[in-house]
Amino acid sequence: MKAVSELFIRSKPFIAVIFLQFGLAGMDILTKMALNEGMSNYVFVVYRHAVATLAIAPFAIILDKKIRPKMTLSIFTKLVLLSILEPVIDQNLYSIGLKYTTATFAAAMCNILPAITFIMAWIFRLERVKLTSIRSQAKIIGTVATVAGAMIMTLVRGPVIELFWTKGNSSHESQSGGLNLSHAIKGSLMITIGCFSWAAFMILQAITLRTYPAELSLTAWICLLGTAEGAIVAMVMERGKAAVWAIKWDTKFLAAVYSGIFCSGLAYYIQGVIMKDRGPVFVTAFNPLSMVIVAILSSFILREQMNLGRVLGAVVIVLGLYIVLWGKSKDQKSPSADEQAIPTQETTHENKIDKENLSQTIIHISPSRGTTVTKDERI
Repeated sequence: MKAVSELFIRSKPFIAVIFLQFGLAGMDILTKMALNEGMSNYVFVVYRHAVATLAIAPFAIILDKKIRPKMTLSIFTKLVLLSILEPVIDQNLYSIGLKYTTATFAAAMCNILPAITFIMAWIFRLERVKLTSIRSQAKIIGTVATVAGAMIMTLVRGPVIELFWTKGNSSHESQSGGLNLSHAIKGSLMITIGCFSWAAFMILQAITLRTYPAELSLTAWICLLGTAEGAIVAMVMERGKAAVWAIKWDTKFLAAVYSGIFCSGLAYYIQGVIMKDRGPVFVTAFNPLSMVIVAILSSFILREQMNLGRVLGAVVIVLGLYIVLWGKSKDQKSPSADEQAIPTQETTHENKIDKENLSQTIIHISPSRGTTVTKDERI
């Protein structure tokens, strides 16, 4: 029973990130359907975070009452920046990219996120890299492979792969291999910029949690500020279009509620909890799972067709990312050489005491017996 309990404890981070990827996959499908029905991506972001705030704030107020630190100007500045990076910049750019492309393509393009996060974590010293270590070499090679795979998906088409449940789809999108090259480039550019913003959000969230370790309250603040900032952006971009704010009991409403609860509220919270122990690179390394889920679901629900270039790029991305994940797993099992080389404060103090004791030892030689006797004289 104890072994089962220990196994579950060790598996919790993996179960959490897999659950997170299933939630994100569902969001891609529902968001694409809502955008196809004419919903404004700017309004969608506002409604999504309004729902997330309503869902998370009550739990944050009650459960974080004893652990929530005092709000300072420095923490509030970080919260404002966090709410701009992900809820406003990333999600709006991702939604625009989703309009230009398909759900499968957008999910696949997001697989460059772990590579960008890894580089940023390296720069901000959240990830240790030693070029002579095989673990570090694996993470670097995997990062390069991820970016290469994303470029293949963007620039290489190839023949359409026919699936029996998508053969009847005779739309222009299907006939052109899913999307035209111009839209693919525009969409991929938007998604890539959004991924940079998302990666910066992950890094800043990990840093903020050091001084504000209340994950629920942090999530509630990000969603609340994201709602306010997103509303300002939406009013500027959709000025004079009051009709875009109308919402009914349809796919648009379902997409906003689902995305708000699962992909903003729960996602920000789960990310924060896992990052405390495993770091931001571990959280983003599971993104390929979302791509696989989206590809399967969108082929059934949206009848999207796959082409050879997209499949090849996806394979390269998955291989690259799991090389990165292998390197991360080795980091968890054994400490880095750097960590072994740096003595702790305790060890340094003990060594200092030993040296002092050694210096206080006086050696006396007895002429009569010819033996050496040591005597400790302490001051």
